[in-house]
Amino acid sequence: MQKNLDIEIKWRLFGTGPSMVKAFKKKELDVGYMGLPPAIIGINKRVPIKCVAGGHVEGTIMIGKSIYKKMKNLNNEINAVLSQFKGKTIGVPSKGSIHDIIIRHYLEENSLQDEIALNNYSQPEYIALDMQKNILDGGVGTPSLAIFASTILDSHLIIPPENLWPNNPSYGIFFHENIINENPELVLHFLSQHKKASYLIRNLPSKAAKIISNIFKIIDKKFVQSVLEISPKYCIALSKEYVNSAIDFMKVLYQFGYIERHLKISDIFNFEFVKKIHPEEPHYSTKKV
Repeated sequence: MQKNLDIEIKWRLFGTGPSMVKAFKKKELDVGYMGLPPAIIGINKRVPIKCVAGGHVEGTIMIGKSIYKKMKNLNNEINAVLSQFKGKTIGVPSKGSIHDIIIRHYLEENSLQDEIALNNYSQPEYIALDMQKNILDGGVGTPSLAIFASTILDSHLIIPPENLWPNNPSYGIFFHENIINENPELVLHFLSQHKKASYLIRNLPSKAAKIISNIFKIIDKKFVQSVLEISPKYCIALSKEYVNSAIDFMKVLYQFGYIERHLKISDIFNFEFVKKIHPEEPHYSTKKV
């Protein structure tokens, strides 16, 4: 990106979306990859950001220690899976993160919110570490949590991403409105690079995994490939399903008291840029295109 955009870029790694919203609010961040729920919470509080492109859908999974049965072994009934954890504690990333909202929604929907405790964590990796210490019996988070946990304890994936809120917008591309208004060409150039990256992940996951593992030295190619295999739905389009799912999240956020008002689609999204960069059909299906 630095080569193609000819600008200096400073990268910051955030454990969860809520911490990214705080950085946007302080004007410490210009662009970020973030889940829609924390962004909606931020927009409700007048943080000046807009989602200008998609990125990934269905990126939330649930893991459990090996004594717990997988969803496919319980007639694919989410109530049966969650009921195994009555009287237990499940770890989940920060309050307001997409993972936090999804699990709270399903606990409420299945009348289990008073029978299963949730612990929130600033970094998903801490969930696996506390499962190893027997502080937690399960965890909800990103696919990388599932792979990391399986390397340090006897755990497995019990609810795959497609069964935890279909089409959920696990992350989108957010720009500070200052950049959108003052430097729209930068937004277009950024999305052009983002589109190439998404294409690479979809169509050449082995190559993408090698690049990622070379940058993040603490994980190897096999680890990255395993993560991509669990949840492969990458694209930059703002599909109808993606947007509708975000609006459904907004309704749940309002129901839970995370936001005080219903936002309009135009409060959350700016479609102008992605229509120019990605005019073709969305690629969130698992087909390689």
